[in-house]
Amino acid sequence: MIPLVAASTVAFWVCAPIAVLCALGLLLARKPVHAAVSMAGVMISLAVLYAAQDAPFLFVIQIVVYTGAILMLFLFVVMLVGVDSTDSAVETLKGQRVTSLLVALGLGILLICAVGQFTMGRAPAGLAEANAQFGGNIQSIAALLFTKYVFLFEATAALLITAAVGAMLLAHGERLKKKQTQPEQIEERVRMYAEEGVAPTPLPNSGVFARSNSIATPALLPDGSIAEKSVSKTLTMRGAVVNVEELRAPTHAAYAVLEARDAEIEGDDE
Repeated sequence: MIPLVAASTVAFWVCAPIAVLCALGLLLARKPVHAAVSMAGVMISLAVLYAAQDAPFLFVIQIVVYTGAILMLFLFVVMLVGVDSTDSAVETLKGQRVTSLLVALGLGILLICAVGQFTMGRAPAGLAEANAQFGGNIQSIAALLFTKYVFLFEATAALLITAAVGAMLLAHGERLKKKQTQPEQIEERVRMYAEEGVAPTPLPNSGVFARSNSIATPALLPDGSIAEKSVSKTLTMRGAVVNVEELRAPTHAAYAVLEARDAEIEGDDE
């Protein structure tokens, strides 16, 4: 007979590898956005494991609070810092990386041993008694949060708010020069035109074509060359600018077909 497998076991063997891979992606990802997506995978996998262990309150909280709110806070901080910003690779403290690796490895071994000692081959310890004490899982979690651990709960909330405010303060750049008024900006443009020949007119708009109409499409000058100032420097640095030659290719192909057809017709007439 085929042995029956519980749904919690299936959820563990499916979600646990996904959580481990996403956790490794969080540590090894070079871009902050990829790290945030990996963190979302870890949180969703943990939520499914909570649901498999008959903890619906923790399942909902993991999705709504952590995946929906705190992860959005992380993405907000990433947008403030910038996805193109790179940290310095110079090691200011000697042996910092080796020490951090050893501490992380030791902490991981400690957690694996501690959790494995009480969970290998056993049911969740004390879960049924805790749920029966207050009439259910949700009631038990609420009673612990707002009675025994209310101070830690409020302290954690204050710590998260402080972290968000600190991230915004660190990401906020100081004003390097005085903000110019409109008359001062006009005077600056006229001065730049007189001294350096910079045109005082606004920058050209992006290109508008039949096959493309976006800010990533450069405009074309009357001689057919590209107007470099028509596209933002940020898009140019990211390599997100539309290649104008790709836009010209269908037109050239259509003209080639028409010319070939005209040549065929003229040949028939002769």
